Amino acid sequence: MQRLLETVRSFDGVLELAPLPGSAFPEVSWGDHFFYYAPDGTVPARRQPYATIVTKNYPGDTSSGLDHPGRWRLNIHIGASAFVEIVGEHPLDTGTHTDHSRADTVLPHPLYRSQGWIAIVDPGPRTLPIAEDLLRRAHDDARRRSDS
Repeated sequence: MQRLLETVRSFDGVLELAPLPGSAFPEVSWGDHFFYYAPDGTVPARRQPYATIVTKNYPGDTSSGLDHPGRWRLNIHIGASAFVEIVGEHPLDTGTHTDHSRADTVLPHPLYRSQGWIAIVDPGPRTLPIAEDLLRRAHDDARRRSDS
């Protein structure tokens, strides 16, 4: 996780929201990371993060098995065309991926597939290079959307 955090933190204009215990953010988000393109340092009011790192199951999102010690998931918004390129399916298709708990594998996000999100549980040797590339692309896409 540290390698990916360092990668994203190196991007120009990145804003990392990392709620800590006792903060004003919902308890379920404590310990997780949310990444925005926000060069002014303010969380954008009408934009979702372009990537997240979650360290636990969220209500309604338990298929990745993140409540096991040490498991975490990188989520990246890559859009429809990159989704087809990386996953080999259209994000609006039902898809063939059913085991969202597989580690070190690029998979459609269990909930946000149709919006062009992918997920990687415990990125490792097979997926770290692609994860870094997809994070850069997602950041650049967020910057373009912000500038338009």
